[in-house]
Amino acid sequence: MVELKENERIDDLQLNGLRLIQNPRSFCFGVDAVLLSDFADVKKGHKVLDIGTGTGIIPVLLSGKTKAGSIVGLEIQAEMAEMASRSIRLNGLEDRVSIVNGDIKEYRRYFGKACFDVVVSNPPYTNKGCGLVNPHDNKAISRHEILCTLEDVVGAAADLLAPGGQLAMVHRPERLADIICCMRDCGVEPKYLRMVHPRPFKKPTMILIKGSRGGNPELKVMDPLYVYNEDGTYSEEINRIYGR
Repeated sequence: MVELKENERIDDLQLNGLRLIQNPRSFCFGVDAVLLSDFADVKKGHKVLDIGTGTGIIPVLLSGKTKAGSIVGLEIQAEMAEMASRSIRLNGLEDRVSIVNGDIKEYRRYFGKACFDVVVSNPPYTNKGCGLVNPHDNKAISRHEILCTLEDVVGAAADLLAPGGQLAMVHRPERLADIICCMRDCGVEPKYLRMVHPRPFKKPTMILIKGSRGGNPELKVMDPLYVYNEDGTYSEEINRIYGR
């Protein structure tokens, strides 16, 4: 039996009976995490790291969607890491999924060099110094580059990935130039880019990007992904991703 704390709830993920503990007063996952778990190319037996795992939603989803050998979620906020660990126990995933409470800037303390096949991250989107934020607020830490930057995430991923390993991220379109430059500077070549639009004829609000450590230059721009159809119903692809 897994204990729930004040204001926490258990959500059914509608995937192989998987469930997740969340606290709406702290931080709840969104469509970006779900899209990233579908976008990442995880093969049977792969070792996967999720940087900034938060509630643990991406490791839990990947455990149900893929045959990854092991999945690690790294989270700097102790409260969030503890909640994610309880979700792992709730689903009986201790043999495949683990949560590490730690700082990505100190990744060498927790992991060996070139030890992952895939690194995924739904990092803070907002550049450091943009807007007034509470540096102790869970939602602010998840959304703003308070405790880690894009450079921290990509730099660590480049060092932790095996040669040819993949980095997959979800981010905002306005950071695309920063992301591509950062990936190349760290030796991760951008290979696939997909824009996510609320609906047709609306500008994108998210991007999905995959890069390969030591890969050859060639960026493939994929077809756009629309969350809603023009009539306001969910798109066929979103229904597929959510298993509807």
